[in-house]
Amino acid sequence: MGYQADLHTHTTKSDGALSPVELVEKANGAGLKIISITDHDSVNALEEAIAVGKTHDIEVIPGTELSATYKGMEIHILGYFVDHHNPTLLEALSMFREARLKRVMRIVDKLNRMNIPVTIESVLETAHGASVGRPHVANVLVTGGHVSSYQQAFNKYIGEGRPAFEKKVEVSPEETVKLIADAGGLSFLAHPGRSIDEATLIHLIKAGIDGIEVIHPSHTPQLVEHYRGIVNEYCLLESGGSDFHGGMKGDDQLFGQIGLPVEKVDIMRHRLFPG
Repeated sequence: MGYQADLHTHTTKSDGALSPVELVEKANGAGLKIISITDHDSVNALEEAIAVGKTHDIEVIPGTELSATYKGMEIHILGYFVDHHNPTLLEALSMFREARLKRVMRIVDKLNRMNIPVTIESVLETAHGASVGRPHVANVLVTGGHVSSYQQAFNKYIGEGRPAFEKKVEVSPEETVKLIADAGGLSFLAHPGRSIDEATLIHLIKAGIDGIEVIHPSHTPQLVEHYRGIVNEYCLLESGGSDFHGGMKGDDQLFGQIGLPVEKVDIMRHRLFPG
């Protein structure tokens, strides 16, 4: 397809299946030249991945994926080119991960009250010290034989509106955009085609997002053109990626097939560093 950049990937430092080294090596095998690791509430994969990337001539753009809330709706915002040593960013990410842990503990408690014998220890063991979240609970539900698939865990128990669902701590889009900007990065609305209506999208543009993830596996060709039109209308930047988790979401075949041409990344870079 001519894509050599994938700006939406995850590792074992959040809810991905591959280690930072394994992800970079897979990117090399897929012919990618640029990737961004956008682990949820974490930048812990970046040092290792950047170092390994240099040995394969692959640029690893420091990134993260954060959650914001607007009118009760959870919105994901990708941060690119962040300074992953920024103390304020690191402190915020640590707080978010602590909130994630408490949320998972509440989910486990709800499951236990439904006579589903899941333990917080088993969930943490699945996370291997990474930023823990619902995907790790889903994996434990699958391995324990309580559901037949990863997706069924969400559909039956832990997805929004399901009996063991728990909300995240609410952070506004404005706060999230500022956190990314203060760490020297660019903020992008992730996969808007999943649930973002036009009024919410306009609010996020006014909140200061730098761009939109136009290319995403959940976007039809019609949606891609729609969001590309919005990007052009509001002078925003365009991003895209496979949202790769390592096969857990049936995404293995998408790696290296969904993404951006390198020129789009150069445009982002020029927005940050116009000289």
